[in-house]
Amino acid sequence: MTNTKVYLEIVKQLREMITIDGLKTGDKIPSERELSERLNFGRSSVREALRALELLGLIETRRGEGTFIRDFRGHQLVQLLSTFILQDERAKRDVFETKNYLEMDCLRLALKKMNDQNHANLKDWVVKTDSFTDDEFFQRIIGTADNHLFLRIWIILKEYYYSLEAEDIVNKREDYLLLCEALAEKSEEKTISAYCKLRNLSFFNDKY
Repeated sequence: MTNTKVYLEIVKQLREMITIDGLKTGDKIPSERELSERLNFGRSSVREALRALELLGLIETRRGEGTFIRDFRGHQLVQLLSTFILQDERAKRDVFETKNYLEMDCLRLALKKMNDQNHANLKDWVVKTDSFTDDEFFQRIIGTADNHLFLRIWIILKEYYYSLEAEDIVNKREDYLLLCEALAEKSEEKTISAYCKLRNLSFFNDKY
């Protein structure tokens, strides 16, 4: 087994162990020696895996106390990475562009999977909800698309987006209703056009 595969297997088993043991933020994980015995890997391999997880901010080692699960909520890793690799203007543009393309692909997939009841529920939610965020709307779209990988990638991208932009996306309810109507008509052209209007994307609009 290659070093990379060993590392990934250790991380996988460690994650499973944390779930099975019911460990949570602030809890201490077994020692390097205990993990080596329990996971059936050499101590040097376990040490390297733990070091990588610590660099990612998922665990922390306290001298004389042991290793603990960190509270990495609040997307500290995203913030950290954006500080170092997303300062270049081209990199920022790539994040925005990739997020837009992903959302359009989710809309295309939702077009194929949505039924009349889905359309009715979405429109009813947009009309009757007093206040909703852009994220809440697209989470419903991606939920209808029923692609878990799309959802995970989108969540990461939107966190990068907010780490760069700071402000939430604010749109008019009418723009979301226009998108709902296009989805109900099962028209890809109108759906993408409505999305471009929502995002104020003249480049995409000209293309489609």
